[in-house]
Amino acid sequence: MGMIICVSNQKGGVGKTTTVNALTMGLSGLGLRVLSVDFDPQGNLSFSLNAVCRNDSAATVYHVIKKECRIADAIQHREACDVLPANLLLSALDVEFTGAGREYLLKQALAPVLSQYDVILVDTPPDLGLLTINAFTAADAILIPVLCDIYSLQGLIQLNDTLRQVRLRSNPNIQVAGVLLNRYSEREKVSAVVRETAASITQSLDMPLLDTLIHTGVALTRAQIQQENMMITERRSRAVGDYRRLADELIRRGVVRVNG
Repeated sequence: MGMIICVSNQKGGVGKTTTVNALTMGLSGLGLRVLSVDFDPQGNLSFSLNAVCRNDSAATVYHVIKKECRIADAIQHREACDVLPANLLLSALDVEFTGAGREYLLKQALAPVLSQYDVILVDTPPDLGLLTINAFTAADAILIPVLCDIYSLQGLIQLNDTLRQVRLRSNPNIQVAGVLLNRYSEREKVSAVVRETAASITQSLDMPLLDTLIHTGVALTRAQIQQENMMITERRSRAVGDYRRLADELIRRGVVRVNG
């Protein structure tokens, strides 16, 4: 049964999509069966993984949720992973589904393929609306990337409040896989200060602060723009190496299970 890991933060620009992309490549490179789910109407993950979803005829997660197609028909098979893409149509779910139980839409959509994957990674939009609540409801664990600034850390309190409500209403078992410090730089004194502050805040919220630090690097952006497997084409990049260590840490912590 596949572990569902949601990568989320209501703040934009913290590296959610990059983290999903990099973990997809890193975990699949370890021999795991990975499904990446784009649950952001912007569709940036779909683009970076070279999933076709810009034209009207392409099936997406939106069509699966609307029961206009089977999930097996919407999943696109790529060399490194499988992708369930999204586009702007997904933004309509908030107004199209208004009744009770609408927080379970993604969980129900993924149910038929859970046994086919070791890991399902879900990219979420930069808010705490219906789409993100759906991702939290479906997930076994949430990974929270934050920038090395105080404003990102302040957002953890609001996100924790949302998690508390989700545990009460729709998913009592969701865990926090960890808080991931992104765009870290030893040359910036503020990064060290933020790391210390993050340790204090995450401890008070009972969230693990991950040991892995993701350093800045243009290789991450370049690989996504060129729709390449960064673990191969940018393997010498320090930031790519950080994400490789992140995959190892998630396995070591038991967030990702490796059979055998």
